[in-house]
Amino acid sequence: MTVERIDVAPGLNVSRIWKGGWHLSGGHGDIDPAAAVEDMRAFAEAGITTFDVGDIYTGVEAMIGEFRKKYPALAKRLEINDKAVPDYDSLTAVTARQLEETVDRSLARLGVDRVDMLQFAWWDTKRGDYVAAAKAYADIVKRGKARYLGGINFLTTEIKAMLDAGIPLVSHQIQYSIVDDRPERSGHIDLCLRHGIKLTCYGVVAGGFISERYLGVPEPGEPFANRSLRKYKLIIDDFGGWDLFQELLRTLKRVGDRHRASIANVAMRYILDKPAVASVIIGAVNRSHLADHVELARVRLDDGDRAAIAAVTAKRRGPDGDTYELERDKTGRHGRIMKYNLNTGRS
Repeated sequence: MTVERIDVAPGLNVSRIWKGGWHLSGGHGDIDPAAAVEDMRAFAEAGITTFDVGDIYTGVEAMIGEFRKKYPALAKRLEINDKAVPDYDSLTAVTARQLEETVDRSLARLGVDRVDMLQFAWWDTKRGDYVAAAKAYADIVKRGKARYLGGINFLTTEIKAMLDAGIPLVSHQIQYSIVDDRPERSGHIDLCLRHGIKLTCYGVVAGGFISERYLGVPEPGEPFANRSLRKYKLIIDDFGGWDLFQELLRTLKRVGDRHRASIANVAMRYILDKPAVASVIIGAVNRSHLADHVELARVRLDDGDRAAIAAVTAKRRGPDGDTYELERDKTGRHGRIMKYNLNTGRS
């Protein structure tokens, strides 16, 4: 089975599944860096060659650097899309020079002269000048330290403001799934389609909740095993609660059985089929689900499948607002669980 690929910009062809790096950075169990490097080898050999990483993913850039040293031939096949995420506390005072120094540090950890995509985020666009920062990152790209510029977790109005300012965004990374359709209802997808911005989506399987493991089980609660489960249980609550979520899982299971596909692969295909969506990110701690990820390439949904899923999702209650709007509220249920100063280690 061959992993699907897609062009996100001229000369940048990526796998439609990206290997995420967040789960290797802490809060998801003990990580063995040597084992993580071997897992990277397995993913690259399987055709999942696009790696998503970030300066706030503690230790992960260095792991990819080690992988590149150990497997130089495979390293040449990688597309590395790095994140630049200034700390919340620094937003009002950070300079263009400091932004570039952070990028330089990431390049050194990765052992590369440039990354394929430099993706930047801004915790609170009311703090500091995110458009000026976008211009600084665009200049970093222009000077050869990345091939292209992308955004992460911006509201629709903020993407429009950057486009109006001439920022050459080619990609936007957002949370988007069967249980979180905010990009559709906010006009976000329409804007990206008009401007040729490709979407890469995380949270597509809700941290693992959208799987056979949670079908027919009692509603879980604190303490959760990891940060992902805590985060996405809140989304499930907003979607309509555990009973509606179980109805959705039963529907996904019936669809999956028709196609000899897992619940997770049905959920990923559902999002990959959406307009403007280029790829999905899987948060893999190890390679235990790799064989199933590769099977995604043969899964195809028909109109009947989509109608069955829509009959359940039409009952949703939320989540409400624009893409990432709930998470922006530091005092709210979603914002309180975030860590905002990961470069310095403060909370």
